Amino acid sequence: MRLTAAHQSLAFSRRMLLLGGAQAALGGLLVGRLGYLAISQNEHYRLLAESNRVQLIPVPPRRGWILDRSGKPIAINRSSFRVDIIRQQLIDPERVVAELARILEMPADEIDRVHKDLQDARGFQPVAVADNIPYEKYAAIMVRIQELPGVSATRGFSRFYPDGPAVGHLVGYVGAASAKEYEADNKNPLLLVPGVKIGKAGLEKSFEKILRGQPGGQRVELTARGKLVRELDPKPDRSGQTVQLTIDKGLQVYAARRMGDQSGALVAMDVATGGMLAFVSMPSFDPNSFSDGIGRTEWRMLSEDDHIPLLNKVTLGLYPSGSTIKPAMALAFLEQGVDPRRRVHCPGGYQIGNRYFRCDAVHGSMDMHSAIERSCNTYFWATGLITDPGKTTDMVQYLGFGEKFDLPIPSQRYGTMPNPEWLLKKYHRKWQGYDSANTSIGQGYVLVNPMQLAVMPARLASGKVLQPRLVMAGKQQPAPNVAADPAHLEIVRKAMAAVVNGSGTGVGSKLPLEGIQMAGKTGTAQVYRLGARGHESNWALRDHALFIAFAPAEAPRYAIGCIIEHGGFGASAAAPIVRDCMTYLFDQQKAMDILAPLEKQWGGSLAERNARRSAAIEAVANANQARARQQQRTP
Repeated sequence: MRLTAAHQSLAFSRRMLLLGGAQAALGGLLVGRLGYLAISQNEHYRLLAESNRVQLIPVPPRRGWILDRSGKPIAINRSSFRVDIIRQQLIDPERVVAELARILEMPADEIDRVHKDLQDARGFQPVAVADNIPYEKYAAIMVRIQELPGVSATRGFSRFYPDGPAVGHLVGYVGAASAKEYEADNKNPLLLVPGVKIGKAGLEKSFEKILRGQPGGQRVELTARGKLVRELDPKPDRSGQTVQLTIDKGLQVYAARRMGDQSGALVAMDVATGGMLAFVSMPSFDPNSFSDGIGRTEWRMLSEDDHIPLLNKVTLGLYPSGSTIKPAMALAFLEQGVDPRRRVHCPGGYQIGNRYFRCDAVHGSMDMHSAIERSCNTYFWATGLITDPGKTTDMVQYLGFGEKFDLPIPSQRYGTMPNPEWLLKKYHRKWQGYDSANTSIGQGYVLVNPMQLAVMPARLASGKVLQPRLVMAGKQQPAPNVAADPAHLEIVRKAMAAVVNGSGTGVGSKLPLEGIQMAGKTGTAQVYRLGARGHESNWALRDHALFIAFAPAEAPRYAIGCIIEHGGFGASAAAPIVRDCMTYLFDQQKAMDILAPLEKQWGGSLAERNARRSAAIEAVANANQARARQQQRTP
């Protein structure tokens, strides 16, 4: 029977009582010292002994879900299986790692990584071997677990995005914390636990503190050699909070699918609240690949793609607005006293100084309504020269162009809406007539992002200074009225309705819906100064295609802005996509019927094309690994 330190001290004291004289006095002194140590230091040594045999294993919390406006899942958790190695319990590392590599079919670089991590590991800290493995491989390890001392195969949860690339740029993705992120989070030990992932981009990053939750813990009793004796009282984890977005998941996915293989972005807004219904940047990446740990081959393919799938074009893409600026310019002209009946003759261009600006056609006599309807540049050049450029550009910016919005998005580029003051400060020169000409048709220094392309028609349609929002939570303040004459707003709205439903540039994109009309404005933004605009065979040299719209024209409920990079003409590339997305908002089945034959031409749905792409990437990666193994075997 083993005696505790206190029992030993008591027995020693009793023996000292049998001694006499000086020996007893000395013994009494020793007893006092030992008794003091036994009593005062007992708690300290007890805790040290406890820490030697009891280990706390952190239990990661389940991440909060991200839902759409109706509660449909956008980012959720699903059961996953992972394999770790506990270094303290490991016997014969070479054999164990080799057996795991065989079962899991691990590539050579992953095997090297596991060996290195094992060398660096300390104490009971697990070393990650594989995450999100198939159940079959998990089961294969479990039946051999007794033969693999130190191996831990567990079931947990991993992040899952049901709609993959359709929501990539909206929600972002999660991943293991870097050393920099670990330091920035006050060296939170939870971030060192294998399998724990944090938001790396998009809303996953913006709402990290809300979504992460509170970790739990499992105290386990171990032998000196690290063998599990028993599990002690657990502390349950607390799941992260749910974040509900204003996004309409159905529209989000439809818009992503409808864009096909095009490169661009689309934003849809609820005209009553400012809530964004769609936030689409295409092509995109599959956030599931990033969350699982993206391979080198896939990363290289994404990085080298000239359509830039890694760029969130909604908030970081900047483009000339083209003629989509004209409704806002028209309102600015009206507010400065320009008579909407004033007529300008368009002979096919306009002379400003020593330069002749060419219009897209010979339009003849134009008033404001017909100039918007048929997108006559000459009218806007001539009218821009007789109005105050400062007041004009102020109105356009007031309607959203060049504005930065308060949104939970990690980064946002808001472009440029030039004015005389800005020009003088940046380029140290005064505003000239050709600056008014370029700005009035959305060229020159004008740069906008696709979100602003949706905000502007939403404000014109509603007559409210709507602020775009992405999250349902929080009290919403009523938007103030647009500081413009309601009659002037109505003039602009009617002209935009004629663009689609009269004889305008967007007439080919009428809604296929009885009794519902869409108002809009086409835009073609010049990328390079070319002779035959819009038709170049080189994709990167074509003009950008833009379209803005709201519907119903008489009582607006929705607004959409869309840009197709190098799409040629707004009427032929961007407008049909907006038309079909607007159709979806009123008649989902009709919209799906339109989409089906298009996807057949493109080689299947977005999910099917993404699956083929993933299979091709995996095949390339496997071939590279096989080649590497062959090279290693070759002397």
